[in-house]
Amino acid sequence: MASASSTLSPSVPHRPAADSGRSGLGLMVLLAATFMAALDIFIVNVAIPAMQSDLHAGAASIQWVVAGFGLAVATGLITAGRLGDIFGRRRVFAVGLALFTVTSAACGVAPTADTLITARVLQGLSAALMGPQVLAILQSAYTGKAQARAFGMYGMTMGVGAVFGQLIGGLLIKADVLGLGWRACFLINVPVGLAALVLAPRALAESRAARRPRLDNTGVALSTAAVVALVLPLIQGRAQGWPLWTWLSLAGSAILGAAFVAHQSRLGRAGGDPVLNTALFRERGFAWGALAQLVFWTGQGSFFLVLALYLQAGRGLGALESGTVFLSIGGGYLITSTTAHRIAARMGAATVPVGALLMAVGLGGLWDAVHASGTTGSLWELVPGLAVDGIGMGMVIAPLTHTALGTVREDLVGSASGVVATIQQIGGALGIALIGIIFYGATGDGAPARYPHAFGLGLMFLLALEVVLAALTASLAARGRKHGK
Repeated sequence: MASASSTLSPSVPHRPAADSGRSGLGLMVLLAATFMAALDIFIVNVAIPAMQSDLHAGAASIQWVVAGFGLAVATGLITAGRLGDIFGRRRVFAVGLALFTVTSAACGVAPTADTLITARVLQGLSAALMGPQVLAILQSAYTGKAQARAFGMYGMTMGVGAVFGQLIGGLLIKADVLGLGWRACFLINVPVGLAALVLAPRALAESRAARRPRLDNTGVALSTAAVVALVLPLIQGRAQGWPLWTWLSLAGSAILGAAFVAHQSRLGRAGGDPVLNTALFRERGFAWGALAQLVFWTGQGSFFLVLALYLQAGRGLGALESGTVFLSIGGGYLITSTTAHRIAARMGAATVPVGALLMAVGLGGLWDAVHASGTTGSLWELVPGLAVDGIGMGMVIAPLTHTALGTVREDLVGSASGVVATIQQIGGALGIALIGIIFYGATGDGAPARYPHAFGLGLMFLLALEVVLAALTASLAARGRKHGK
């Protein structure tokens, strides 16, 4: 979309061109933080058996090591985006980075499961502080081709952290550096975080909203409560058999969400400073882009989950062996994600729909391979489908993020970034809940022979999501052409 509607995009204040050396160093700092946060979502899955044994933790405690991080991230993102607008995006990013480094160290030395859960929740809140600032700085500090390239690198980094998280975790645990075992999965963040923290003040220029807004405390409380009420039952519901509290919580999230939107609209009309400016959703590019983000991330996290379960529980692979299979996706992903800005420049608005269709083709090929190989066939049969899926994924992540944020005026970038990042987290939780119903419903007694069928059903669900994503983004592209954007 080359231009925006007048509702959200009056002329953006002129931004002087950044020094190329500083700009490049700043991008490295932002990507380092992005990689650590993305990695910590996935790497912990590999460490679960070792953590449970070492800390003498029950299944419920270990589940909260995973869920606590995701819940904390989801609840903090919208507020964090607004904090960047108010106090400065570099400053809030640096605070988040410092806290993430400290809490990573706390996770790595945790003596008990309860301590680890607490540290993981705080680590998630720290990641929430960083995430929207990264997107906002990319949108405000770069323009034109440099911005497209920066978003391309961001998308590549997100995907690499997700795709290679299991492999990196397996390698760290296998190497058992200094006898740290699973603790290395967290402690590896400390030197990276410290280096990025030292470089941030000289590498990143400060930016904030042109007029410093006030923090809407009522909006913060309502948005936090609504997200917790939505995400918590999605994370915990399947494992607990969907008890009554989960349905009450989901209903409560709808009520709280409606109250939040009403409060934000009323505050905006009164000339106040809402946490979320509802005018964002009157901008076609942002509204459709946000919906497309939800569809994409509903499939993404759940795919990595069921693939890992199929490989480990169904095929009997260890964490490291399973991680090597993910290299097939990673290879395809790197081919397109490293050149996503060039592909988008050539294909334009068709990039995301074509990428989504390639993902659907890859998932279809993977379904065929799983159907043929079951639990005993060669793993090489899975490679073509995984590689094609990775190629499509590399064409989707960065351009899709740029689609959602590309039409937002500068003083709303922080708020919009928080919304996009929150939608990514909600999509991930929703996808895992939905595919959990499909996948675990088909595994029955958990016998390995049941896993190929369960994985195949999950793949059909994911394939359908990619077709919906292709149709949605193709419709957005058509609307853009119709309105000359």
